Amino acid sequence: TAQTMTEPAPPPAKPRRPLLQSRVSGVLLVLALLVLWDLSARFWVDSTSWPTVTAVLVALFSGSADLFAAFTSTISLMLKGFVLGALLGVAGGIAIGLSPFLRRAFTPLLEFLRPLPVPGIVPPLILLLGIDDAMKITVVAFSTFFPVLINAAQGVRMVDPVLIDMARTFRHSRLRSMWQLTLPAALPYVFSGLRISLALALIVTVVAEMIAGGTGIGYYLMTMQYAMQPDRMYAGVVLLAATGYALNWLLLLAERQLLHWYTPG
Repeated sequence: TAQTMTEPAPPPAKPRRPLLQSRVSGVLLVLALLVLWDLSARFWVDSTSWPTVTAVLVALFSGSADLFAAFTSTISLMLKGFVLGALLGVAGGIAIGLSPFLRRAFTPLLEFLRPLPVPGIVPPLILLLGIDDAMKITVVAFSTFFPVLINAAQGVRMVDPVLIDMARTFRHSRLRSMWQLTLPAALPYVFSGLRISLALALIVTVVAEMIAGGTGIGYYLMTMQYAMQPDRMYAGVVLLAATGYALNWLLLLAERQLLHWYTPG
């Protein structure tokens, strides 16, 4: 009994904010902004270019075939370019992270190309590839490639050298070490790059469709603007915002499933 009395009491558990509470707070903020938007359109802003939220929702859910056909086209192009850019970025990042020679050779070229704005590369690509889907997929892959590559290379370089030496001690091949050690250690960095690139891919797809498009949400938004139908135009914007949120949520879900062993610091 004396020994029990002398044992230190366990530290009190830190209060944790429930995840549901934080989600509810975020939803309430979005609803408050929508209410503010609706009130401003009804009572404060006297403009035909600023529709009410009700009008936008009616345009969104009225079953417009043009809107959802444009949405399907945009998402298809975005996913093709995103997957292509992500695969090339992961492969290039691992190669550069593992090889100091490749890192020294390609770093100047990558730093030269990385800051190029998307509107600046669209006209040359139109001359090379035309205005079809190939050009748009290439632009999306280009914008996706660099964040994934940089994060993947950084993840490879952050692998503990002690673990690499241990793998060599146990005579693991380079391929086995890369598959069982380097790649799992770099995956959190890769997913960070993917999350950044996913938002960029959606933005770039819409921009490319605005510049050189005959289909897609970007072209739809421009058409509704010229047709002076702001409710349908804002319906496309709301649909894009909801899509971006859903895609980011799906990527986070995949990250939690694949990296269940990883606890961010």
